[in-house]
Amino acid sequence: MDVEDRESPCEIASDSCGLPSVHLSTGEDSDEDFSCPETSNEDGAALSHLDWLEELYEFPSARREDHDDVDGDGDLAVAAVDGEKRRYAETARMFKLRRNLDQLDCFHRQKERDVLKAREELKLCCHNIESLVEHRDNLEREIERQRAADDSVAVFRLRSQHKHLCQELQTEEELEGHINTGLKQQELVLREVEVELGRFSSLRQEVQEEQRLFQAHKNQKTSTRLQQERKASQNLQLKMQHLKQKQAVLLKTEEAGCQTKIEEGRANHKIACNYLKETIRRMQRQEAEKQQQRREFLEKRIQAVNSLKSNIAATQESLRLQQSRARVNAQKEEVRRRQLRESLEAQGINSIKHMYQQKQVEEIKRKQAEFEERQKSKRVEIVAKILQEERQVKSRRRHRGLPPKPSTCDRVPLPGRAGETLLRYLAPRPPSDPEERATPQLIRFSDVSSSSSASSDVGDLEETVYREEDHRGLADSLAEPEFSGLWDQNHEQLPDKKMAVAQTEVKQKDPALAGGALNIPAKKMRGPPFISKPEVIFFKDFEVGIIYKQKIVLTNVSYVTNYCKLLGVSARLKDFLSINFEPPGSLSTGMSCDMQAVFQPTINEDLKGEVHFVSALGPFSVPVRCTIKKCELEVDGQFIDFGSHVVGQTISRIITLTNKGALATLFSLDTSSCLIPETSRVQTASNVSANTCQENRNPDTTSEGRSRSVSMGTVALSEALQKEHPGSEASTTGPEIVPEARASSDGHVQMSDSHADSGDLSLGYVREGEIGPLQSLQLEVLFSPTIPGRVQLDFHIVFSDFTSKPIPIQVRGVAVSVPVWVVQPSIDLKICMFDRLYQDSIVVQSRASSALRLTFEVCPEMRKHMELLPKTAFIQARSSFNAQLKFLPRSSLSKDAKNLFDSDTGVLEVPMAVQVAGQVTAARFTVHAVVTSSELQFDRTLVDFGFCSVHQSVTSSVRLTNPSLLPQDFGFLAVPEFIELQPNDGFGTLLPQETLEIDLVFSAKKAKEYNFQLRCKSGMNRDFLLSCRAAGVRPPLQLSHSLVKFGATALGDQSTAVLHLIYPPANRQSSKSVPPVGKDAPRLFSFSVPEGSDISIAPSAGRLLAGERCLLQVTFRPRLPDKDIQEEALRLLRRAELHRVEELGRSRRAEQEAFKEVPVVTGKGKKASVIPKTSQASDGPQPDQLTESPTPAELRPWPERQEEARASLLHSFTGRYRESTVPCFVSDGDPPQDDPQAQPAWSAFNTLYLQLQCPAVQPPLVVISNSARSVIDFHQVAVGERVLKRFTVQNISPETLDLRSSVLDVHGPFSLVKALRCIRPGEKHTVVLAFSPSLEKKYCELLEVCSQKMTLEMTLSGVAVVPAVTSSHPGGVLDFGHVLQKESTTRVLKLQNSSVVAVGFRALLASLSPSRPAGGADSLTSLLRTYTDSPVHPTVGPQNFSGLSVFSVVPPEGSVAPGQSLDITVTFRPDHPSVHYSDRLTVELTNKSKVCVVDVKGAASSHNMYLLGGDVLTVPIESLLPPLTTRRHPLTELELKEKPTTPVLVTLRATYTAGVLTPAVRELQVGCIATQSVTKGGEFHWDNAGSLQQLGFSVEPSKGSVETGHKRTVTVTWVPHRGYKPHEVVQTCLPLTLTGDDTHVYRVTLMALVSTTAD
Repeated sequence: MDVEDRESPCEIASDSCGLPSVHLSTGEDSDEDFSCPETSNEDGAALSHLDWLEELYEFPSARREDHDDVDGDGDLAVAAVDGEKRRYAETARMFKLRRNLDQLDCFHRQKERDVLKAREELKLCCHNIESLVEHRDNLEREIERQRAADDSVAVFRLRSQHKHLCQELQTEEELEGHINTGLKQQELVLREVEVELGRFSSLRQEVQEEQRLFQAHKNQKTSTRLQQERKASQNLQLKMQHLKQKQAVLLKTEEAGCQTKIEEGRANHKIACNYLKETIRRMQRQEAEKQQQRREFLEKRIQAVNSLKSNIAATQESLRLQQSRARVNAQKEEVRRRQLRESLEAQGINSIKHMYQQKQVEEIKRKQAEFEERQKSKRVEIVAKILQEERQVKSRRRHRGLPPKPSTCDRVPLPGRAGETLLRYLAPRPPSDPEERATPQLIRFSDVSSSSSASSDVGDLEETVYREEDHRGLADSLAEPEFSGLWDQNHEQLPDKKMAVAQTEVKQKDPALAGGALNIPAKKMRGPPFISKPEVIFFKDFEVGIIYKQKIVLTNVSYVTNYCKLLGVSARLKDFLSINFEPPGSLSTGMSCDMQAVFQPTINEDLKGEVHFVSALGPFSVPVRCTIKKCELEVDGQFIDFGSHVVGQTISRIITLTNKGALATLFSLDTSSCLIPETSRVQTASNVSANTCQENRNPDTTSEGRSRSVSMGTVALSEALQKEHPGSEASTTGPEIVPEARASSDGHVQMSDSHADSGDLSLGYVREGEIGPLQSLQLEVLFSPTIPGRVQLDFHIVFSDFTSKPIPIQVRGVAVSVPVWVVQPSIDLKICMFDRLYQDSIVVQSRASSALRLTFEVCPEMRKHMELLPKTAFIQARSSFNAQLKFLPRSSLSKDAKNLFDSDTGVLEVPMAVQVAGQVTAARFTVHAVVTSSELQFDRTLVDFGFCSVHQSVTSSVRLTNPSLLPQDFGFLAVPEFIELQPNDGFGTLLPQETLEIDLVFSAKKAKEYNFQLRCKSGMNRDFLLSCRAAGVRPPLQLSHSLVKFGATALGDQSTAVLHLIYPPANRQSSKSVPPVGKDAPRLFSFSVPEGSDISIAPSAGRLLAGERCLLQVTFRPRLPDKDIQEEALRLLRRAELHRVEELGRSRRAEQEAFKEVPVVTGKGKKASVIPKTSQASDGPQPDQLTESPTPAELRPWPERQEEARASLLHSFTGRYRESTVPCFVSDGDPPQDDPQAQPAWSAFNTLYLQLQCPAVQPPLVVISNSARSVIDFHQVAVGERVLKRFTVQNISPETLDLRSSVLDVHGPFSLVKALRCIRPGEKHTVVLAFSPSLEKKYCELLEVCSQKMTLEMTLSGVAVVPAVTSSHPGGVLDFGHVLQKESTTRVLKLQNSSVVAVGFRALLASLSPSRPAGGADSLTSLLRTYTDSPVHPTVGPQNFSGLSVFSVVPPEGSVAPGQSLDITVTFRPDHPSVHYSDRLTVELTNKSKVCVVDVKGAASSHNMYLLGGDVLTVPIESLLPPLTTRRHPLTELELKEKPTTPVLVTLRATYTAGVLTPAVRELQVGCIATQSVTKGGEFHWDNAGSLQQLGFSVEPSKGSVETGHKRTVTVTWVPHRGYKPHEVVQTCLPLTLTGDDTHVYRVTLMALVSTTAD
């Protein structure tokens, strides 16, 4: 079917029935077609099929060109069914028809839903109408019933309800009609759509057929491609196999090469090892040598330190002695002064004044002595230098061999006489008249003393000056007479004589010049042959004690070659001025030479003089002027004429008073007509310190110099007053006149002030004061006329300086009256804006007696901007007139009125005039205004938001500035929905010159480009446009929430938010998103959290596939910054240091006060106060006080201070709010497969942003123990032990907290011992935790202490360690041996702990165990055994009769430190004889494991000698049973008298086996107990030992001695005698006597028999 045939029936638009314009054609207007949400996916599928179609028709041609030889039938465009070739345009038309048909189906379904919805609404409306009708009927019946009941109230109420119900019913009926109409329209549209669907049924079938053919064509293409891919994969496998074979061959080759290299490396390694060993040995030797040198150096340093310590100690001792002497001297001096003061006061003399004068006299004497000493030393130095120079001159002459030239020294006959004359001249001259010279010397010495301390290099400069003057002659140095007045007649002729002598010397030196060889031109020389630059050596404003230097250039201005020689300076300047000048030799015309003048003044006077030179043309001189600091006062004018001014005005004039001198002075304005002598005197006396201004301004002058200067100024003032008033009685005491002069000065000033303010002319506020050097002051004179007429005022400016004369000032003025004037001469319009109208009124007042015509004039420059109305008017007699001023500033104001308007500041001043008829002077006034603009300025004209994700918002800031001087309102109007402005949604007020930063928040709704303008309207109705542009993009990944608002989280707590990162499939993404690299390509993401932030995101990076989502957990853990903690720690440290210093100062002051209060009895019996060592110390802390050793609290380590600072910050924390944005970077895909280590491509368009709002608040619960740490570390604990730890929490919130904890692991080692409770504000609670591990490993668990507002997390950690404790005794039996009763002996067991933790132990005795039987025996069966059985050894033997334990252990329990050992002492202390003492000692650890089990036993005897051995005759325990006795014959009387004996049974068994008889041997031990009371040993012997041989017994030895503390063995042997009968028992008894501290007899019974058994 052709395309044209298909288009004719399809292009139909049913506009009449409301159908959308659906075009089933192949045109390009597909973008305008109707679309619905259900077909969006199908639309995307159609577009993807079009992509398939392009690939379908483009791929075969390319394949035919490249692979013609591979496959001949590879044309995929040939149809498999009918073989006909399909065209691309037809297939595209088919997809577009399919899309349009789907849209029509969607429209049909939508209309069906609308019809059903309308029907449901109609049904509901009918139901409501029925219910309302039924309700209305009921109300009517009820109204009838109430009406019948005559209830008017109920009837009225029911009628209102009936009326309201009828209205509702009417509304429902209207709604029913409207719904019915709409339903009919919807049904009509639905029928029309069904008709359209029927018309397109044939077209639908055709499209379905074409889709089937296209799908078959597509399947054929897929199968062909699959075959080609399989062939390609086979070829690729063959290539891979070939490549693997090549790699195997290369690998073998590489292995062989590697093996060779390994062997070579081993050989090289052996060689390197040898070299390395040699190097190590050499380094060890060098290290040993260095160590030896270091030890020697250390020993030397130790010796030096020891010697330094001894020297320091000796120095401190000497300093202490000196200080004590100084204190004693100071005490004596203080006592002397106090006594002197008391004596003077008793005599009626002013003690303070007398002592002050005495101090001054002593100071002057001391300085005079110092000055004389310096003079003597200088004289000696000068003589030594003169003699040395003479020796040098003689030596030079002797070496040169030339006749000596005449020198300045030849005038002196002998050097010795010259030296004597010089010494006599330099000797101190006695004062001729002490009374006359007392004051000058006093002033001069004070000046010298004050100037000598000003600089430190005066001595060096004096040496330099004397060294430069060594070349001068001795006669020159003696030019000044020794006594003033002796050479007054002859010293004036000295320069001429010097010049003549110099000329003679010149002639002798240069005969050619003297003989006429000098060619002098015919021109006559006028003026000096040399000129100096400067012409006058001028030292202006010098100060005493300061050295001044000046360079002078001498130029030869004569017409001949000339020379220049220095003769000297004037006698007046000789002591103060020195010239450094080296004769240059012959100088041609125009040549110059330099010299330096050094001026060192010692007196404060003006000096004049000259520097004398001589040349070939004659002598010449350079004048020298030296002036002290003076006051040079002048004013800019002495006559002030105010002219004529109207009454009521105030005019001021300024007089500038200038001090051109370098000396300050005080001034005052005197309005008296003339100056009397007392005035000058008062002015002088009131400023007695004016002469000492120079010393006061010198920064190097000390306070002592200042006090002396003040005293000298006082003396000078008294002398001046004496000279001025010699006859006055007050001149007798100079210092006492100063207070009177000051009083008179104050009275005079008050009188002057009273005269100054009279009349219309008055002086300003500045009427007296001080004018500094080179300073100017402005004095104001005011003219305020009140009465018409002439006014004059004459006053003087008087000064405190003696040399400054008063300056007279004359002031004149005329006051006139004007009949018409402007009431307000200055009209201020304040701040005005351009193009705005401002109005004001001008009031004109008239005092004339008739009406006058007024003409208001405006200057030509302001006629466009300002207007006065009316321009002409008449003012009535003695009345006022109001004129109107209109001001409309335009933008051309700056051009029209350049002279009146300042465009930079906006200030406008317009002079205005009101012309009055008949009045010569116009009434003038001035209009003031500040004109400003009404514009608003943006800092930029274009805002570019860049690329913005549709899921995020981009913020950009612009600065809006108000350049005006008035506040302006502004607002952004017609803002698009995708833009937001803050603050205040773009509305506000800008103050003058204020700049406001406005945030523009752009949120893209769609992925497209945005270009828009924002319009800002000001309060003056002006618009300002701001252009904006942005590009909306859709990133491949999406966040479920882009904004996370955390709740208020306390410090130490955490808040967690959960969100998802989603990777939607490609078919769900918009076509205008950022083009992906590959379809559904994997994406890598990474969150970049700022370093040091309180935010953590898990996972922070990962990989997502299309259609997946990733769970993200965002955690907010607020904490205090380390920087704030360090700053708080430093602040606390400084505060502690200041507190310590204050406490130290207070303690020192308290000690001083307590020390002062203690009286000391002197030698004469008087009590004197003790002066403390620190009497000169001030109240504040001294530097030596700051070096005191700090307290232990201040020596805490830095971590503890940080924890203290952390706790302080927690208690003072008020809250914190932070907003942060975390970017999430998304890659374009996986990294390249060939290089997995390479980074994938990251695009800025794909970046996501997560906004976080994190408010932090003060924690209600804080840990105040354990240094405020949240980790409870039990450290290392032995397995089986139980360790307790505590931490204390405090409630710092204002509310009560109910504490609860999380559940710990029930099978874990941690447990909560103390239950949590409710704590009130400010209360504390201690949490007790236990750690009892059972296995050797590390444990860690989290405990959460929860409250209503926060959760406090505490980390519990600990390490379980198996204890390793060993004992020095391996276990078994510990025998104490025999001990005397009531004495004791000890044994020591050592426990060694080789583990890393301290281990607790307990030493347990079985006798002290509560589980031991009360009877003392272990079991009853032990009593029933026979004596021939094995001996019974019970665990616990007999006990002491006193009740105390026989064995004791010290310590019974304790702990062994890691790596240490501990001794356990076991003591045996019996109180009665027994050989069966025993007990069991068990040492076990805290975890119930046993270290060792020791059976201790011992025996006690009443004598020091004892016998061991033999058979057991009694049970080994003490019981209540009677002892067993054997039957024997009755005792005789002799036996009764003897001492009781102890029976001992020794059984001997000989064995007979295989015909061999083995004798029986038994051993007995005789011992002697070592005691302190008995140091002698014991003896033993057998009685009747010879009778034993008959029976076959032998005892060896039969007697002997035993040392104390030793044992001796006695061997008893039995050999059967002849005639022994088998199974016969041989028995005999003999006594054994032991002799020690007492004699004791043992009755030993020997019983022997032969046994044939093997045992």
